[in-house]
Amino acid sequence: MFLIIGRYIHNFFTELGGLSHLLWRIISNLRHLHHDRKLFTEQAVRLGYDSIPLVLLVGIFTGAVSAWQANYQFEGYIPIKYLGSAVYKAVVIELSPVLTGLVIAGRVSASIAAELGSMKVTEQIDALESLAINPIRFLVLPRFAANTFMMPVLVIFAAFIAILGGFIVANLFMGLSSTTFFSEIPRHFYLYDLFVCLSKAFTFGAITSLVGCYIGFNTEGGAEGVGKATIKAFVWSSILILMADYILATLLF
Repeated sequence: MFLIIGRYIHNFFTELGGLSHLLWRIISNLRHLHHDRKLFTEQAVRLGYDSIPLVLLVGIFTGAVSAWQANYQFEGYIPIKYLGSAVYKAVVIELSPVLTGLVIAGRVSASIAAELGSMKVTEQIDALESLAINPIRFLVLPRFAANTFMMPVLVIFAAFIAILGGFIVANLFMGLSSTTFFSEIPRHFYLYDLFVCLSKAFTFGAITSLVGCYIGFNTEGGAEGVGKATIKAFVWSSILILMADYILATLLF
């Protein structure tokens, strides 16, 4: 049992070292990003804009569930007029960044790993290197930058939709008017909440794209290896998002 645990720990830190090395290579190529605006825009549309319907679906149900749970907790203890601010706090600080990050991990990180993994096993990446084309600059950097940039946008969008979903539930099933639901939100709004939300979104966006690129670049074993890489990218992204969420909560609160 100890050997198995030790092997998992060794593999974890080995992969973490590989991710750190890839991140350093990305940072060293950032100066080229303004030359590759077309690649960045293409990836921003594919990874960010095309994810909006999924984020919309997740956001509205997140807000709806938050409203039900808050109403249950408030019953008999806290005035119902604070329901809107409770949904706002829960959604902006925690639920919107984390759930959007996990959804993007399933959609984007796995997609990047599959795409780059297919290029790796078919030796397309080796062909680029043989032509003196930097694969980090042309394959990794646009995806990393686009996803890191688009994630805060998606999270803010998800937060607004979630608050709207909470209001719909509160209005239809609890009889709260828009005035009652939204009246307390400005009183409990702090810019620091937005800072925490965007910090988490930025971090989770970097994690999902970095993991997808790293696993895709290290894929081997043909079509079966690509399938395993897709699953691995989603699992690793999800684990690292939850770990990063805990670390950020410890540092920011």
